[in-house]
Amino acid sequence: MTIIYLDYAATTPVLPEVVDAMLPYFTSFYGNASSTHSAGREARAAVHQARDTIASFIGCTSSQLVFTSGGTESNNMALFGAAAAQAGKGKHIITVQTEHHAVLHTCEQLERLGYEVTYLPVDTTGRIRLEDLQQAIRPDTILISIMYVNNEVGTMQPLQQIGELARSKGIIFHVDAVQALGHIPIDLNRLPVDLMSFSAHKLHGPKGIGALYIAKHAKLEPFMYGGNQERKRRAGTENTAAIAGFSKAVKIIDSNMYEMQQKMEKLRLEMVTRLDQLLGNEQFVINGHPVERLPHILNISFPAVSTESMLMNLDLEGIAAASGSACTSGSLEVSHVLKAMQLSEAIMKSAVRFSFGSGTTSKEIEIAAHKIATIVNRIRNN
Repeated sequence: MTIIYLDYAATTPVLPEVVDAMLPYFTSFYGNASSTHSAGREARAAVHQARDTIASFIGCTSSQLVFTSGGTESNNMALFGAAAAQAGKGKHIITVQTEHHAVLHTCEQLERLGYEVTYLPVDTTGRIRLEDLQQAIRPDTILISIMYVNNEVGTMQPLQQIGELARSKGIIFHVDAVQALGHIPIDLNRLPVDLMSFSAHKLHGPKGIGALYIAKHAKLEPFMYGGNQERKRRAGTENTAAIAGFSKAVKIIDSNMYEMQQKMEKLRLEMVTRLDQLLGNEQFVINGHPVERLPHILNISFPAVSTESMLMNLDLEGIAAASGSACTSGSLEVSHVLKAMQLSEAIMKSAVRFSFGSGTTSKEIEIAAHKIATIVNRIRNN
């Protein structure tokens, strides 16, 4: 059975060109980038070149970019590192209820270590209210961590205004931009952001490699120890092949990002239009912000069908989608994001995330919409 893959927000297939860029560093140029001999220098040159490419893409200098094992480590490094470095000024941190668990669970651990965390609420579209953030800021607030694009509903936060507020108060501002990279232009020369997390596998790069942007003025205690790599900020032998793959993926997306944005908008509109034609708009609800969102993530609730039933039936039909929620003991839990948005039980318990990518075709959208409509009508009429 040919799978129609509509779960690009979870991960993306590695492009053949990316694989080709990585292969030499497994076989021909296998030296340790920290070694001083010629094999090591070849690997180090590849790391430097990749860092330059990615830094240019996001509008920062190469020295401000630290390679990590992915978005989760980048988030951990940012939060633990900034909290430790700022502990003398205070121990209050602000984040949002809809953050990825890589941030929420890190904040919970920081609470166990004696820090105090405020979890901001969101409105029904998933956006924070700036007045809530203003009211939450205290004299001992040292860090604000808010994601750019929500991984479940695609809602974008008002990054510029948040950053300006943080700067005016002298508070370090961290952004989880894992779902944003490659889908929206990021210029860290202009954005008032101090720390920003990235991951390669969301834009057709390999898994196991990410990066953290660290502004020159931002102080960060090392998160890992054992070597002088990454300017003593992240110990461990550089994953040269994955770094080269990350760089190649960035080069590819840099050359066609606008075209991809237009394609995602078209696919999103086609999915919604077809569902409207097949089911009627009273049979489904789109979750997230109608305007301040990225198009590659489409979260839809079908109140007549539970999330679990829909995903199981889609899987049987060869369609890969997601709930966006954690799977615990074999049963799906209601998404913490949708809970924070204070949606109704019927909406929360029937939500499915469809996410599109470069490999998604109009024909796949047509087939998927028909399969979805068939499933809804079958279950609703039973």
